[in-house]
Amino acid sequence: MTVDLTVEGRVATITLNRPEAMNAFSSQVLRDLLAVVVEVGHREDVGAVILTGAGQKAFAAGADIAEMKDKTPNEARVFAELGQMVTSAMERIPQPVIAAVNGFALGGGCEMALACDIRLCSENARFGQLEINLGIIPGWGGSQRLVRLCGAGFARDLIYTGRIVAADEALRSGLVNAVYPQADLMLKAREMAETIASKSGLMIQYAKMCLGRAFDQDLAGGMRMEADLFALCFASEDQKEGMAAFLEKRPAEFKHR
Repeated sequence: MTVDLTVEGRVATITLNRPEAMNAFSSQVLRDLLAVVVEVGHREDVGAVILTGAGQKAFAAGADIAEMKDKTPNEARVFAELGQMVTSAMERIPQPVIAAVNGFALGGGCEMALACDIRLCSENARFGQLEINLGIIPGWGGSQRLVRLCGAGFARDLIYTGRIVAADEALRSGLVNAVYPQADLMLKAREMAETIASKSGLMIQYAKMCLGRAFDQDLAGGMRMEADLFALCFASEDQKEGMAAFLEKRPAEFKHR
């Protein structure tokens, strides 16, 4: 298996486990990752997910170029759609996904990080959409998610030049949420994941739905969706528990329903 899954408490960690190839995405890796993401998405005992790469050099160095180079246009489309199925699955699962980027996140690796809800990285992290250097363009959502996350200017810069940016520039641009020493990255990612997982899983799901649709509709439509889900909160046990705990000055004990 090229992708490992571990669950501790309410936190699942998905590890791309192909360090000898800098965790590059072959079709098999994509299929394995898709299966794991879908499995985690159906687990009610998981409240948050960490996505990372094995080894110290790379989160994921991108798609497997040796596999890609001789594809026909039709085969290339199938490969693009497979990668997009994975990134879309990470966006659709109810749990927030935190990318813990250790080392290179290039091409498809950057696109996988972009599909996560939150990106944390180590000081040695390097990001880039290098496809233009290979005579292609991003195919797994890079041109769409990067512009939404960091703005058109930065997205055009990275995609047109194919340059690599260091962790400090990634932080300034909004590409990542925080930068940590490499030895602390997984600890910090787990701390954040445990904080998220301690909240009501149902309310986190509603919040993720609202945030995920923010760019898919106009403001009025987004506000209606938010009001609908806000109202639905009041049909839950967790709303009653959360507000009772606040008034009673005690920690809430959410049941995730």
